Amino acid sequence: MKQSKLFAKLPEYISTPDGMTIDSDGNLILACPNYADQTLPGCIVKITPDGDISKWIDVPVHSETGLASPMGIAFGPDGDLYVCDNQGWPGHEHLKFKGRILRLRIADNEVVKCTEVARNMEHPNGMRIRDGYIYVTQSSLEKVEDPSGKLVSCVYRFALDDEGIDITNTLEDKNILATFITYDPDCQYGVDGIEFDKQGNLYVGNFGDGAVYRLTFNQDGSVRENAVWAQNAEELVSTDGMIMDEEGNLYIADFSANAIVKVTPDAKVSRLAQSPDSDGLNGELDQPGEPIIWNGKLIASCFDLVTGGKHRNTAHEMPATLAMIGLKED
Repeated sequence: MKQSKLFAKLPEYISTPDGMTIDSDGNLILACPNYADQTLPGCIVKITPDGDISKWIDVPVHSETGLASPMGIAFGPDGDLYVCDNQGWPGHEHLKFKGRILRLRIADNEVVKCTEVARNMEHPNGMRIRDGYIYVTQSSLEKVEDPSGKLVSCVYRFALDDEGIDITNTLEDKNILATFITYDPDCQYGVDGIEFDKQGNLYVGNFGDGAVYRLTFNQDGSVRENAVWAQNAEELVSTDGMIMDEEGNLYIADFSANAIVKVTPDAKVSRLAQSPDSDGLNGELDQPGEPIIWNGKLIASCFDLVTGGKHRNTAHEMPATLAMIGLKED
């Protein structure tokens, strides 16, 4: 296996890093929900190819909660930044259905326009944009009762220009693209990571089951098939964020196992790198939440917050970190 290295120790205004994307100038853009210290504003950070780190913006807060908790992020074709504001992640009941999808127009390091695409979401998490639509994983639909008694989660699909959609977090929501059930009784946490391949197939990670689903589509955009594509309990424990390279290899942040896992185009699953429990300051994978490929390297944000159960992580430490893995053959 490969060994991860330290990419960056993050500034003190970041306690929890998460989602990432790349802007049109080649900068790495990092979402920081800061769940470990919610006195810190949820913010978006810019990292230049030279390694300079600066706060780009604070995400506009919810008018009722006074919080913003950005997780999945993606740029639209016009340069607006779309954000999963996952208000309810820490488990506070009064925040559970306050999640939002935001569209931010940013100029001169300021938000000059904030559009609420969707509101009242239970658990918006990962995001991708393709062909005029926003695809969002929602890791929990507690209002939906499946006969199995297991957790239901889903993927929502919104048009880029949608505004003010009231989400009910039930199967009545017309924007639900597909639903999923998490079968592992010890980890009832639903879909999380999300990615497209070059052919337009959608890959979705079911966190609790450590399974990757592949969705194929009909010409009208409806789902033709939604089925498990890759799963290997020995190599892949949990599926958080994911990214695909030009050759069709899928890299997954195995949040629970402190690992990065590679899935080849033929669905072969293997662990690429793994770390013991640590503070991440020497470049260890300290509960990786999101991977991205940037300038030939895989960068992983270290969430470093959740403990107990099957998670290797035992404590949160500061400073927050990003880890790095070289992808070229040694």
